[in-house]
Amino acid sequence: MSIIKTEKLVFEYIRRDEEGNVEGIVRAVDEVDMSVRQGDFVAILGHNGSGKSTFAKHINAILYPTEGTVWVDGKDTADDRYLWDIRQMAGMVFQNPDNQIIGQVVEEDVGFGPENMGVPTEEIWSRVEESLKAVGMYEYRHKSPNRLSGGQKQRVSIAGVLAMHPKCIVLDEPTAMLDPNGRKEVIRAVRALNDVERITVLLITHYMEEIIYADKVFVMDKGKIAMEGTPKQIFSQVERLQSLRLDVPQITLLAYELRKSGLNIPEGILTQRELAEALGL
Repeated sequence: MSIIKTEKLVFEYIRRDEEGNVEGIVRAVDEVDMSVRQGDFVAILGHNGSGKSTFAKHINAILYPTEGTVWVDGKDTADDRYLWDIRQMAGMVFQNPDNQIIGQVVEEDVGFGPENMGVPTEEIWSRVEESLKAVGMYEYRHKSPNRLSGGQKQRVSIAGVLAMHPKCIVLDEPTAMLDPNGRKEVIRAVRALNDVERITVLLITHYMEEIIYADKVFVMDKGKIAMEGTPKQIFSQVERLQSLRLDVPQITLLAYELRKSGLNIPEGILTQRELAEALGL
């Protein structure tokens, strides 16, 4: 069964002048049909302005469709009766961890969500411990978030969402403000949650190397889905990706150029190991 399903989803930003008159309408999401199964790791790619972040904000009803429907675990996000259930089911992690961290101590911050949900105190601390261990941040539980690196802060943000026991986590460009090491830390933590806890992950990103372990990839452009498939299927179309203004991982680009020069190697190489095996090294 699909935990997330959209049908002809449209969202329009309406621009108004100082008197409230409509000056213009921008269609940010344009008739998107998507289905994500429980337990999948799905990546949504796209350059800036492609509509991917606007799409993400529909999953836990931050935005409502202009047209079409979004279902989360079978519940229509536009139905106010289900708002609380949907926001418990689909947790959001945004670009800037400083916008989500509010506690003075790491463990207090992670416990904030469950406390607001009315979870009993003993269970809150149990969830805090479990969530911090899941993202590899348990040893920092007594530290101030201000003393953490960007990658560590983002992992605390993810732990805070995890402590609310969601079925799905939506990560909206969670590594955009991090250095390469921070990016690796966060993606490693996210992959572990998907592999071990079987939490559904929807990763919104424009970093191609972050999606090589996804079950399925959707590429957005001008509000529409321009491509979809497995990472291997997507990376087999280097020229198409470049036409959509997306970078291709260096190892995939190297394999593509070697293939163009006449070497008999498969399309869609994703890792150094795959390339080495293809070259018989």
